[in-house]
Amino acid sequence: MSMYNPPHPGQFIKEVYLEELDISEREVAHKLRVAPSTFHRLVSGQTSLTPEMALRLSKTLGRTPESWLAMQDKYSLWILGQSLNLDAVEKLEISA
Repeated sequence: MSMYNPPHPGQFIKEVYLEELDISEREVAHKLRVAPSTFHRLVSGQTSLTPEMALRLSKTLGRTPESWLAMQDKYSLWILGQSLNLDAVEKLEISA
């Protein structure tokens, strides 16, 4: 079952790490070794989480890279599912 309106990974980072631990975006960006603007775009939901960022987040914040990517996939699929019309797409019937 798919999650209803799953959070963007950036929203999760903001709520669970930045706000709860009172850490700045700039501080985390420094630890990740990325530009503060790059990290800000992720936290604000302007960009998707990449495999490279998943590896960096895993080392800096914890969790597995796979869990970070799974969070992005759930969010991306949910967003796309809200607007993509699949009515014309047909199922392939395969005979045994």
